Parts: sequence; C-alpha cells; structure tokens
Amino acid sequence: MNSTASGKIQREMGQTDMDHDPKAAAAAVKRQALALGADSVGIGNIERWHNAPTQMDPKQIMPECKSIIAMAFRVMRGSMRGIEEGTFFSNYSAMGYGGITYLYMPMTVINLCKYIEDRGYEALPMGHQSDWRAIDATYTGANGGGRLKRNYSRPVAPGKAAPDIMIHLRIAAYLCGLGEIGHSMMLLTPEFGPRNRVGVILTDVELEPDPIYDGPQLCNKCMACVRDCPTGAISRDQTVKLELAGKDVEFAQVDCDACNRGFRGAEKVDCELPPEKQYMSPDTKPGWWSPFHKKPRNLYNTGQAVGGSRGCTRACMVELERRGVLRNAFKEKFRRRKPWRVDWDSEPQYPADVKMAGEPVVGDGSGKRGKTDDVD
Repeated sequence: MNSTASGKIQREMGQTDMDHDPKAAAAAVKRQALALGADSVGIGNIERWHNAPTQMDPKQIMPECKSIIAMAFRVMRGSMRGIEEGTFFSNYSAMGYGGITYLYMPMTVINLCKYIEDRGYEALPMGHQSDWRAIDATYTGANGGGRLKRNYSRPVAPGKAAPDIMIHLRIAAYLCGLGEIGHSMMLLTPEFGPRNRVGVILTDVELEPDPIYDGPQLCNKCMACVRDCPTGAISRDQTVKLELAGKDVEFAQVDCDACNRGFRGAEKVDCELPPEKQYMSPDTKPGWWSPFHKKPRNLYNTGQAVGGSRGCTRACMVELERRGVLRNAFKEKFRRRKPWRVDWDSEPQYPADVKMAGEPVVGDGSGKRGKTDDVD
C-alpha cells in the first residue's frame, strides 16, 4: 500500500522486482503463495508442455505464457474421519472437496495473480475446476488427451482449440515439481500423499522453474488403490504411458464412468429400478459404500464424494503413512477400526435412543418438549 499526496491509501503497483532476476522473482512468488494459503507451490517453464495435446495446451490460452505456477491445497485428514467411521459424510464433500475447489483455492490463486499483475505481468487464475471443457474426462495417452464432445463447441479460427480447453492439473503439478503421479492417476505429494487439490496460474513473467520431483519414491505400486476402489475403476494391468518433460510417466487406465459412480456412492444394475429404489439414475442403487437411500445434494457445486475416495485416497494414504514417507506425519494412525460395509439386504439397526421423524415424542406430561424434539 502507498499514500497519494492527498493522503488516500491505495494499492501499490508498478514494482519492478520481477523484471531482471527470474530466480528472485520465483522465490517471491512462492513466498506469497504460501502466505496466501497454498500448502506447497512449484513452477514449471512453458517448454515442459511442448508435446501437450492441443485441447490441453496452455499456449492455446496464453500464447505468450512463459511460466506456470502450480499450488497444492491439502485436504484435511480430519475431513475424512467421518467417512472412515461411517457417521459424517458431508464434511469431506464440503470442506475437503467443493469448499476447497470453489471457495478457498480461487481466493488464493486470484490474490496471487493480483500480486503478479500489480507488477505489470499478466496472470490467469485457474482453480481445480474446468466445468466448460470441450473434452470428456478420459485420457487416452500421448497421442490424445480426452475425446472432444460432439456438437458442444467449435474453434473460432483455424489452428485454435475448441473452447474450452482443459489444463490437466495433475500433469501440471507434476511438471511444476510438486510430486509424482501414482498408479491411481492421483497426484502424490511428499507432504500429503493423495490429499491434495491443485490450482494453477499461467503468466507471462519469466520465473526460474523447479526441478521435476525426484525425491523419495511415493507410489510403490502396492495396488491398495486397486484393491479398495469399490467399482474397480482403477486397472491393475492396463496403463497409460506418457513422456513428460523428458521423463517416462505411467499410471493406470481409469474407467471414468465407474469412477464417477463410485465417487457418488452408486452401484450400477442391469435393469431399470422402480423410482423408490433408484439412487441417482434408473440403473443405479446405493452401493455398499453408501449409507444413503438417495444420493445427497451437491455441496459447493461439485461436492458429492459420498464414496470418500475409498481406494485412490484413503487406501493410498493409509499405505503411505504406514511406510512413513510423508512429511505431514501424525501421532496416531488413520485406520483404527475395521472398515465398514453397508448391508443393504438386511434391516438397519438404529441406536436405541433414535426417534424416527413422524413418530410422536413421549413426554412427561408437563407439556414441555422432549429431548429428542430439540433439534431445529
């Protein structure tokens, strides 16, 4: 902030501290990113995207882009506690998913972009979302990168991508040195393993890039993610192989349709169910990993992770913590009780003190509300 001759307090702009030294500029950006709320931050130069598919090429958004900044935002381990215990599912979807993606992370990337643009360089903020993307969620390998949706959009001119392009955020995080891509296709960071959401910034300021992650091995192909994914979305043997910044990267082929169902707690059936049995569509019922008769409403736009990332995050995290390879270490292990399964073929056993909605509350004759009627 600075003051004008009239005493007005205004935001300082026009600083030149990013103009001459990419190393110092990168250090300043990282300090600011951490101060604004990112949990880790890395930088990649645009040359690392030289073989990106057109629909995933950052230069299609910002042709003069020189640097990409990737930030990891941790998912609190505690936000997964309620799902692990099977009693409080909404916190992970709200505070560990949608709230980070659509609230916390946008504020951080926007404010870091302000810091850069105050110094005369363009900066484009991207949170975890790519809601208008023109390609679907699949990734078909080095020669593709998702299939273009039919009759969705068209290029505005020859040589341009069809709007909107999608920056592959996990690959961006890898190319900025934040961590490695595990067998599950999840970004694994040395701090938090798979407990991350990723935000990126494209900018035309030259920043010194970080090296590609080459620290302690995180994914050891233990296949815990494959074992615990309730819909079998993560292949054990079929893989995608890419060349990223001169390094060979390999991860599992993921069945995105099965992942989307498992993520929401849905099990696919081979017939159309009656309305009262439908979970989220005529051909889905609640899976054994969901306690809800119907899929609950989304929280913060996309928060609907009823499955609690059972294989790709929780199983992976349990294994990484067991091996002691994560910097964010805890006093107690995460998994302390046998994992639960919902038996939808048996009658539910509710706590003895539970009163069902619509049942009369038995009072003491005084006319006062009973204890079970105290909830608004």
